[in-house]
Amino acid sequence: MLTPAFSRVLTAIAALVLLAGDLGCAALRVPVPGYGYFSSPQYDDAWSAKIGAWQRRERAEYEAVGSSPPSSVPLAPSSAFEPEEKPESTADRLDPSGSLRSKYFFYRAERKRDMARSLAAWVQDQAQAHYFPDGPIDHWATLEETLARGGDDCDGLELLTFHALRDLGFSSNEVYRAIVFRPSDGQHHMVTLWFEEEGDPWVLDPTGAMTLGMPRMSSLPEWVPLKVFSDTMEYTVRESAGPGPVAGLRAASP
Repeated sequence: MLTPAFSRVLTAIAALVLLAGDLGCAALRVPVPGYGYFSSPQYDDAWSAKIGAWQRRERAEYEAVGSSPPSSVPLAPSSAFEPEEKPESTADRLDPSGSLRSKYFFYRAERKRDMARSLAAWVQDQAQAHYFPDGPIDHWATLEETLARGGDDCDGLELLTFHALRDLGFSSNEVYRAIVFRPSDGQHHMVTLWFEEEGDPWVLDPTGAMTLGMPRMSSLPEWVPLKVFSDTMEYTVRESAGPGPVAGLRAASP
């Protein structure tokens, strides 16, 4: 039987353990805004003219070499995907010990992630030697301009990631360019977003100015996505009414 004094000691220790656990969870469970990434832009959208000018030049390069860019289709809600386009469920993708179907989806998802992470690391490494600022006039290079010049700033180097993912077999409705904004200092940046999941894409930063590795957008609450576009599509990102994912938890998934 415990003495009153010893019982009080155990109670104090238990309280400290619970407090430490709560603090640890609080450090991980940071609510961040939820975003709707595929809203139609307004007619007076300040970014549309710049995006449109780049799209026309990029498509012209495809025509010059006798090929056409992959057609992009809007990323629809999961229920609207055709059977061959519908992404596997989270349970299928993250369960390596279930049915053959779940093992297959798990293996495929892991290899795609490995490939994307490897590409992100490679482009960030190349940026150390091939980052060239535009100067006083901001110019969005095409892929061919970036390669011919031997480098560019973030919006040119990002094309290495954007095009490579699609050339490596990632669907054109998964991979988009994105303009992101940091309110703390007014900085804009260009990154690639891979929408393995519709509401919380992976971020591939060409220069590492925003992030290294390949985190989820939900783990970068200091940055706000503004625009999502490809060589044929343009969307405006809007903050959702409800809370978004939890920073640090979703990002920690395999």
